[in-house]
Amino acid sequence: MTPEVSIIIVSWNAKEYLVGCLMSLYEEDLSRAEIIVVDNGSSDGSPEAVEELFPEVRLIRSDENLGFAKANNIGIIASTGRYVCLMNSDVVVLSGCLEALTGRMAADPSAGIVCPKVLNPDMTLQPTCRRFPSIRGALLSAIGLDARNYMPHGAVMEAEAVSGCFMLARRAAIDQTGLLDERFFFYAEDKDWCRRFRNSGWKIIYLPEAKAVHYGGSSSSAAPVRFYIELHKANLKYWRKHHGSARTAVYLAIVMFHQALRIGSAAVIFALVPGRRTNEARKVKRSAACLRWLLSGKEAA
Repeated sequence: MTPEVSIIIVSWNAKEYLVGCLMSLYEEDLSRAEIIVVDNGSSDGSPEAVEELFPEVRLIRSDENLGFAKANNIGIIASTGRYVCLMNSDVVVLSGCLEALTGRMAADPSAGIVCPKVLNPDMTLQPTCRRFPSIRGALLSAIGLDARNYMPHGAVMEAEAVSGCFMLARRAAIDQTGLLDERFFFYAEDKDWCRRFRNSGWKIIYLPEAKAVHYGGSSSSAAPVRFYIELHKANLKYWRKHHGSARTAVYLAIVMFHQALRIGSAAVIFALVPGRRTNEARKVKRSAACLRWLLSGKEAA
């Protein structure tokens, strides 16, 4: 029997989170679902844990880290469900989440993507619905008002860009729109996909009655400077793809200003508040590395 939903989880060195994610899924009704784990060359025993604890799960191994987009595409191509659920390995689904998402998708043929309400581990809201990137949005981020780039999360709505940490996509919409753009190694592939879905005429629906917990950063926290730069590389690729050279140049100037501002403000706090020195030193290190990369003029490879 063809499954209704194919759940695809990309994992890289996040064994404990992955096991927790899969355990939460097995609390749901999976009678019409298949689960595919694409392991991105983990060295922490993740694939072995899947084989031992969850033998029903289809495991696809890679010898190297292929990146989030490419690994998900491998899973999408291998899957057969009417709907495709992309889920980070550090997500725990709460009761009834998948049923609510698939129910909404079945009831609304115009929906290409449906995403749940995502919570932090302390059950506070983790905002996941952003407006598409813009010059105004970049300026708001630079002056500390990034919260205004997020959409309201109180009720069902048609969203713009939603987080790829957990989304349910219609296969017919994927067939029309295309797979994730593999030029994005990680970061920004989700908003690129959302933009392409919207450009193809599909709606992106936020459904707060469906809930999940996202621990966040399980794969990227070990290398904060590297991943901070990768985030900006991905954003630059997005701007070059969707906004053209003139707007991208303005965006770059704003980002450079933002990084310089972060360095200056962190240096002041470092000098005046001894208790925050470790955190502020980390900010300076990240922003200085990012600014050096931006000023080097290197392409976002």
